[in-house]
Amino acid sequence: MRTKLTVNTRDVSVEAPPTETLLTTLRDRLQLTGTKEACVEGECGACTVLLDGRPVDSCIYATAAAAGLSVTTVEGLCGLDGSLSPLQQSFVDHFAIQCGFCTPGLLMTLNALLEANPDPDREEIENAIAGNLCRCTGYTQIVEAVEAINQESLS
Repeated sequence: MRTKLTVNTRDVSVEAPPTETLLTTLRDRLQLTGTKEACVEGECGACTVLLDGRPVDSCIYATAAAAGLSVTTVEGLCGLDGSLSPLQQSFVDHFAIQCGFCTPGLLMTLNALLEANPDPDREEIENAIAGNLCRCTGYTQIVEAVEAINQESLS
């Protein structure tokens, strides 16, 4: 089955079985390996991508269901010159990355939050990432990285 969608602002057409997940299509067919495969049950958030701006678990979302929609992966957050987005840079600056496995999913979830609310409070940040599991950071640095973006935009 041929599916047309937009991935990181680029129109693509992929041949994929109707049951193939968006995660498999992104990683195996389009070689966008920033999106991580972990639980494959929609529980951990490591595979989060933005679908028309909203976070979804790509491991349980069929590629066919994304036909005609816009998908943004962690690779799509970078500038055209490869520069990090403000959120990505803040993660680096605040040591919000340990092993890095959950980082792409967290970045995508938080990017959606910041698009909807450029100045979220701590509770909103914590609620937004409730579906993203991180075994290394304890979340403190992640929340601080987002709060720092808020402070920088106010300066």
